[in-house]
Amino acid sequence: MDLSIIILNYHNKNLSKELLKNLVDLKLPYEHEIIVVDNASYDGLHEIVEEKFPQVKFIQSQKNGGFAYGNNLGIKAASGRYVLICNPDLAILSDEAIVKMYDYLEAHPEVGLAGPRLINADKSVQYSCTSFPDWHLPFYRRTWLANTKRGEEWLDTYLMKDFDHYHNAYVPALFGACLIFRRETVAKVGYLDERYFMYLEDLDWSRRFWQAGYKVAYIGEAEVIHLHRRQSASENLSKSLFSRSARHHIVSFIKYLWKFRGQKLPKIT
Repeated sequence: MDLSIIILNYHNKNLSKELLKNLVDLKLPYEHEIIVVDNASYDGLHEIVEEKFPQVKFIQSQKNGGFAYGNNLGIKAASGRYVLICNPDLAILSDEAIVKMYDYLEAHPEVGLAGPRLINADKSVQYSCTSFPDWHLPFYRRTWLANTKRGEEWLDTYLMKDFDHYHNAYVPALFGACLIFRRETVAKVGYLDERYFMYLEDLDWSRRFWQAGYKVAYIGEAEVIHLHRRQSASENLSKSLFSRSARHHIVSFIKYLWKFRGQKLPKIT
């Protein structure tokens, strides 16, 4: 098997259904499989897959263990040389984008983890490759501080806004909405860290790929539409910091800082 494509669903059966329609119509030059993991949402997706997509492997998780937990279930069931993990809110995942990602890894054996250029529905670029953040991250990403001059400068650096997002390059870290990697690298790098329930799993994994001697690459030539919705940074401090998603973000970032305390950042070369 050349490629395993994994979709992690949590109360997103309609988005997952639309992505599956896209994926089963792909004309890829590789032997591939599609795996859907439902993170204990029991939202009817299983029945949809059985009726509409019988060729798709479905995994029903008995608990919602979070992003890392659910994707790890899919990775453990995958048989492809390469594994592509996808959020269900990827609106269009084209043959061309997958081929460019696959062929890039084939041509660059030094790369262990890669991701495409994510764009919004209006074709604007989503900043999905980042530098390694410091302790400012949850404050400048989650509160009105993002709108201050210092916050804007920090975010510009963190989100690599001066980077040419239409070209391929090694980067410190990638967002996890769409990632492709060599399955064999998991033996050395390890699975996604399930201590994170939501957020920072992708940053943690990117850093561990670098530490294990692999490179992390942004494939700007591969374009994928991502219907991403972020919590507004303009909300007041109390509301933004104590929303459910913000709490997960802050807790995960504390775990990340504690896990890598005292360690030097990898050199990106």
